Amino acid sequence: MHHPLKACLVLIITSLLVQCTSNKEKQSAASEPIAIQDNFKANGLSYSVQAQKSAEAIYSDLISNLEANSAINLVAQVNHQQNASGAGLNLRPTRVVLFGNPILGTPLMQANQQAGLDLPQKILVYEDGSGQTYAAFNSIQYLAGRHGLDTVSTLTKIDNALKNLVEGSTNSQVETPSFKAVALNEGVKSMKSMNSFSATYEKLQKAIASNTNLKIIAVLDHQQNAKSAGLELKPTRLIVFGNPNLGTPLMQAAQTVGIDLPQKMLVYQDSSGTVRVAYNDPYFLAERHGIKGRDEILRKITDALEGLATAATK
Repeated sequence: MHHPLKACLVLIITSLLVQCTSNKEKQSAASEPIAIQDNFKANGLSYSVQAQKSAEAIYSDLISNLEANSAINLVAQVNHQQNASGAGLNLRPTRVVLFGNPILGTPLMQANQQAGLDLPQKILVYEDGSGQTYAAFNSIQYLAGRHGLDTVSTLTKIDNALKNLVEGSTNSQVETPSFKAVALNEGVKSMKSMNSFSATYEKLQKAIASNTNLKIIAVLDHQQNAKSAGLELKPTRLIVFGNPNLGTPLMQAAQTVGIDLPQKMLVYQDSSGTVRVAYNDPYFLAERHGIKGRDEILRKITDALEGLATAATK
C-alpha cells in the first residue's frame, strides 16, 4: 500500500542529507590551500601560495624584514601603481623592492657578468583582479639557466633567503611552478662599445638623464659593492630607469612583468677588455609574462633601448 506521508519524509531526509554533504564538501574545499594556478603565465617566477594579508601589509612587513637584516642593502623601492596614477593610468596595487647582499650576489657575476642585469634581487608584491595577493621573485632555476650559473654555490643560499623573506612576510608557503627552460643569455641584448668602460657608462647615464620621458631610479656599482664585501669583480655597473607611460600598459596586461620593470641597462668590461652594454629584450619579457596585444608599446620600448645603447657605445 502506498503511503504519501512516508514518501514525503523520505524525500525530505534525502534532500537534507544531500544538502549537508554538499555543505561539507564546500567547507572542505574552502579549507584546502589554493595551489599556484596552472594558468599563471609568468615564466621562472616563484610565488607565495595563499597570502592572507593585503598587498600593503605584505609589502610593509617585507620592508621591515629587509631592514632588519644587516647583510642586506635596500637599493630602490618602486610603487608601480603610484607611478601609473602619476601618468594618468590605472593599475592594481603593484610594488617592487630591489635589494642585495654582495656576498651572495657577487659570485653570480664572477661566473657571468651579465647576471648583473638580474641583480640586485627583486621581490614583487601585487594584488590581482580577483583580490588575491602575491609576493613573487625570480627563481634560482631561472637565474641559473639564463646566466649559466648552475655550479655557483651561493644560489641555494639566495633561494633560501628569498623564500624566508616571502614566507615571513606573507605567512604562506612559496612554490615554483614548472616552467619552460631558459637558455643561456636568452632575452639579453648586448652591444659592444667603441669607448672605454667609464666613457660608455657616462654616455649612457647622460643619454637617459637628458630624456625628459625617463627617470633614473637607481644606479649600482656592482664592482664597488663586491669590493666592500672583500670580493673581486671586473667593472660592472647598472642603471635602473623607467617611463610609466610605456611600462604601465605592460603591467595592465600582466602585473608580473612589474618584477622586470623599471628597465635596466648593464655596462661591463669583460676579461678580454671588451666593454658591453646589455639590456633585456622587451619582446622576451612579453613572452615571459604572457603579454599580448601590446606590440606598439613593445616596439617603442625596443627602439628607445636600442637608441640608448647606441648612444653609449658609438
